[in-house]
Amino acid sequence: MTLSFDVTLALRVSVVAAAAAACVSMSGCASIGAAAGATAGIATGAFTTNPAVGFAVGVAVQAATDEAVKRVTKSLHQDQQVMIAVTAGSSQVGETRPWKVKHTLPVENGHGEVRVLREFGSALATCKEFAFSVVDGDDAKAPADWFIATACQQSEGWKWASAEPAVERWGSLQ
Repeated sequence: MTLSFDVTLALRVSVVAAAAAACVSMSGCASIGAAAGATAGIATGAFTTNPAVGFAVGVAVQAATDEAVKRVTKSLHQDQQVMIAVTAGSSQVGETRPWKVKHTLPVENGHGEVRVLREFGSALATCKEFAFSVVDGDDAKAPADWFIATACQQSEGWKWASAEPAVERWGSLQ
């Protein structure tokens, strides 16, 4: 009797995990934490026969997964910001150059143009104000959104220096 219960339990957990994996693959990064939390909660609750423990594990797994997704997304956005800042830094005032980021996984890739508007300096750094576009898709006629930002030269190279356009483009994950 115990053997058949374990097989049935394993089968249920496998079905729930497969359903969660299918859900994650269809709905994107926003639901990964919820699916992982639900899967872990159901599996833990089934193994311990204690729904409270399953619920607690599910909430903890969802929170940890959501945080991991935010960190990865922030890193991918930072790759775009670094590429745009470096492109602006290596350009002259009035010059327009393309920028492009292509990750190993096809997530948060981007491309567009950078147009340097002006260069200015202070006692702390040399900076450039620029307009940059982000093209929505790879089609030649794909629409592009334009933003204004600033990059400043630091000892490590050109770095993103403004918040407002980044908040509009990348949300609060800059």
